[in-house]
Amino acid sequence: MPTAERIKVMVADDEESVRDVLEALLSSEPEIELIGKAADAEAAIELACSKLPDVALVDVHMPGGGGPRATREILRRSPPTRVVALSAHEDVSTVLTMLRAGAVGYVVKGDSTDEILSAIQRTVEGKTSVRSEEHTS
Repeated sequence: MPTAERIKVMVADDEESVRDVLEALLSSEPEIELIGKAADAEAAIELACSKLPDVALVDVHMPGGGGPRATREILRRSPPTRVVALSAHEDVSTVLTMLRAGAVGYVVKGDSTDEILSAIQRTVEGKTSVRSEEHTS
């Protein structure tokens, strides 16, 4: 009998290379199960509704309404899912837009693999995953 249930994670990003890198990272972690990938907001919403992930890594800027729309719809249609915003940008307005849409965390695509994995773990534990060293001026 397994000691703990695996964390079900989905990735939504319009860049194939980002999806592939995250797939390789998440697939290498025994406590994480990658349940699917999506390239736009609509596909992300459908994937979340059908697979009910524990955590959805959602790109802020992608076709089909972007991360904020995907986040709102994922949370409306799959309430247990917790969304972590994923972006190439680290700016306060982008963070706030995703948090207002319902994201509980935020990671930058250039973050270390340890930071991304830690954000997923913190999210599952019910903690926020917003970087503490962000500039707020």
